[in-house]
Amino acid sequence: MAARLKEYYQKEAAPALMKKFSYKSVMQIPKLEKIVINVAAGDAKENSKVIDSVISDLSAITGQKPMICTAKKSVANFKVRAGMKIGAKVTLRGDRMYEFLDRLFNVALPRVRDFHGINPNSFDGRGNYNMGIKEQLIFPEIDYDKVDKVRGMDICIVTTAKTDEESRELLRLMGAPFAK
Repeated sequence: MAARLKEYYQKEAAPALMKKFSYKSVMQIPKLEKIVINVAAGDAKENSKVIDSVISDLSAITGQKPMICTAKKSVANFKVRAGMKIGAKVTLRGDRMYEFLDRLFNVALPRVRDFHGINPNSFDGRGNYNMGIKEQLIFPEIDYDKVDKVRGMDICIVTTAKTDEESRELLRLMGAPFAK
């Protein structure tokens, strides 16, 4: 499945980008660098088992072991001490990245209720795309009966594109369902 998206990029998307933006070299063509998926679990400060469920969900979705994120500073208002486990993240590269992107665009996002497409304006000015998902249940790997709490996640798609326009076109060619 991942090979299909990667092959499509090499055979069709890259030449289309080269023609549209009239690049002089093939090294100028933007490509996907990595995808970072982050899940923050603020309720992990009371219950340490929350982090375990976040890790198992992220492992099932991405096929890779997540890294546990800890608090850098103590914040009394949030009842957080430095070093407490407060979330998990996964960085996907290579074939796993393409496989996740394919599943996200073609399987998971269409399962969102009242889905009209992803926001075409969520670029950061440097060619990276950020989006949030409200519930992990849209992924078919998650068993609905084993979910203790519905959690969202942040997905950051990092590209080598210099501008948002180049990045938007790259993601559109990769199959991103942008809202009209």
